[in-house]
This record gives sequence, structure tokens and C-alpha cells, in this order.
Amino acid sequence: MSEATLSLSTAGLTRSFGKLEVTRDVSISLPQGARHALIGPNGAGKTTLINLITGQLRPDAGSIALNGEDITALSPQARVRRGLARTFQINTLFPDLAPIEAVTLAILEREGRAGQFWRRLTGHAEAIDEAHGILDQLGLADAATRTTRHLAYGQQRLLEIALALATRPRVLLLDEPAAGVPKDESAALFSVISALPRDISVLFIEHDMDIVFKFASRITVLVSGAVLLEADPEIVRTDPRVRKVYLGQGHG
Repeated sequence: MSEATLSLSTAGLTRSFGKLEVTRDVSISLPQGARHALIGPNGAGKTTLINLITGQLRPDAGSIALNGEDITALSPQARVRRGLARTFQINTLFPDLAPIEAVTLAILEREGRAGQFWRRLTGHAEAIDEAHGILDQLGLADAATRTTRHLAYGQQRLLEIALALATRPRVLLLDEPAAGVPKDESAALFSVISALPRDISVLFIEHDMDIVFKFASRITVLVSGAVLLEADPEIVRTDPRVRKVYLGQGHG
């Protein structure tokens, strides 16, 4: 696969904290439109890898490319402007804003107009229309004017994704998007994620293997900070090393 066809790639990423090497020579590749899962036992280095990709951490070695451009030395903000967005394990929402307000504010921030947010809303008609479109895309249109603190937790996780989409990403990184969501709602959440436009590539961390095998087109398995395997779901499901260190012998 040529570098030009990749939305996101890393090569030889390495990061240590003192003598502890938490990321070891990690190379992954996401083609455009990928739905790529990142799995592994607790402490495998999954969130650290996301932090390296987004610029919250700097690698000791290796490189990161976004749409063929080396972004290794760029700030997190510069990466967002180039089309890289993420969500976090714990939500970081404004509880007293309605979704339409929060997403409109994120759009205005993208446009450098966030300081004008509290002016008359008629001056933000295009941003409001775009925000409505994003919320509708994620099934949140009926909750657009409800205060965020009163949303169901699954809706709050979708609102986090809506805020990320407001930056117009080409690559979306989701750190356990279903964390805290009741199991019977997590499949619905991932159905929405899977249905995002194919010009957006998605890399997600998830522990529910039923969800991973249903929605991922490709899976990277991390163990002790290193890639154990990157393959299609059926190969990962039957690989004896993965079954031993993560899935367990009883996983079907």
C-alpha cells in the first residue's frame, strides 16, 4: 500500500518513562475509510499510543504521518487542524450546555469565531445548521436542545463524537467510546460509528470482543507496548498467541 493511500501511519514509535518502555517499535497503517480496532490487555500501551499519535506525548523514536504528511513534530492543535480528532475514556463535556450549543461552539472554534458565540444566534445560522446536521447524523437530533447533564450516558458518548466531527476530521481516534455505556446500548453506539462517512478513518480502543469482531475491518493487538499481530478479524480470532494472552481459550 502506498503512503499516499494511507490516512494514518506510524513507523517505529517508541516511548519510555524512565526505564519502563511503554511503546516499543509500533508501526500501524490505516487506509482511508478504515474501521481499525486497537486491543490488548490492560497496561498494553493502547492509550499511550493514542497520546503519541495526537501529540499529547512525544515519541523517543519513530514517526507519524497523516495523509502522507509527517506530523511527528507538530503540536496537538496543529494535528487537529490537519484532520486528526479524538475522544477520551472519560467524557469532557459541558454539562450545562445543550448539544446544539456545544457542537455550534466547536464549529465556531474551528473557524476561529468562538469568541462571538454569545452574540445573537442569528449571526451563526450556518454553524447552527452544520451542528444540526452532525447531531442528526449521530441520532441526536431529538436531544439537540436537552441539557447535556440530562442525556443518557450513551447519548453523551455520541455527543463527544459529535464534537470531534465538528473539527471535520479525516482520522478519528476513539479511546473506549463505549466505556460506561450499558452493554445493550454499546452495539447501537458502534453502529453509528460504523456508519460515519467513509472519508473518515476510525481507530478505536475497545475491550468488548463481540463489538470488535462485528465492527472492525482490521485489528492491531498490543502486548507490553509492542504489536503482537495486525490482521483481519478472523485471523486475530483464531491466532493462538492472541487467545493465550488476551482472548482466553474459551472465547468463541
